Amino acid sequence: MAAHQLDTVVAQMMTPGVVQIPGDVSVAEAASLMERERTPCLLVKDTESSYGLMTPTDIVRKVIIQGLDPDTIAVRTIMTQPVQFIEYNRLIDEASSLMMASGSPILIVTKEELPVGVLTVRDLIRSPHRWSVRVPATVRVLDGSAPPQDTPVTIIQLNHIGAVIESDLTLLDGTPLTICFSLPDLPTPFTIRGTVVAQQVQTSDFMDGVNPPLSITEIQFSGLSSSDQSVIKAWGLRSAQWSCE
Repeated sequence: MAAHQLDTVVAQMMTPGVVQIPGDVSVAEAASLMERERTPCLLVKDTESSYGLMTPTDIVRKVIIQGLDPDTIAVRTIMTQPVQFIEYNRLIDEASSLMMASGSPILIVTKEELPVGVLTVRDLIRSPHRWSVRVPATVRVLDGSAPPQDTPVTIIQLNHIGAVIESDLTLLDGTPLTICFSLPDLPTPFTIRGTVVAQQVQTSDFMDGVNPPLSITEIQFSGLSSSDQSVIKAWGLRSAQWSCE
């Protein structure tokens, strides 16, 4: 059975430490610092009261794809705002609700208002509270890069925060989409907005020229109502109980 989540606090799941930079640092310098420190983001302090985040997704979407020179672009021009903060002793359920409401995949963890760590949606999606499933679904990409169409995929892991899908889609981090699926024994299907958090291509099980490689994609849900979150959590706990019987 899945572990109970209510007593888990943010400090238990965060990555300790926050790398902070001023807003006038170049994107190239910031990217090198991010790689060297192996951190999922940089906290940009542009003024005493103005903060932003710089992530690899910001660099790809706002600099590389646009053909801009990272040596001449300051991080303040591409940083994501507003920054979402949460205290280290708050419950994980509160963190997931904040991510859901804000659409932010990253929270800066504070202790007495000082940044002490980073909590990402991947920390939550990859937590022990994600259930293994094989549920057929369809995905529709919403970024305007192609005509809208529903693509069949398979959900292989699920919780009330997000899903992991198996498909032949190639998707960039940050890509907006909708995912539609039905859960066994539940009469009402779900149509949920989400954002791609990460994707990894699996090639080891395929022979070249015979089958296309499959991608494993992590998706963060957004705008999911508290009642639907509760339904998914309850379904997952029941499924865990059934698998143990």
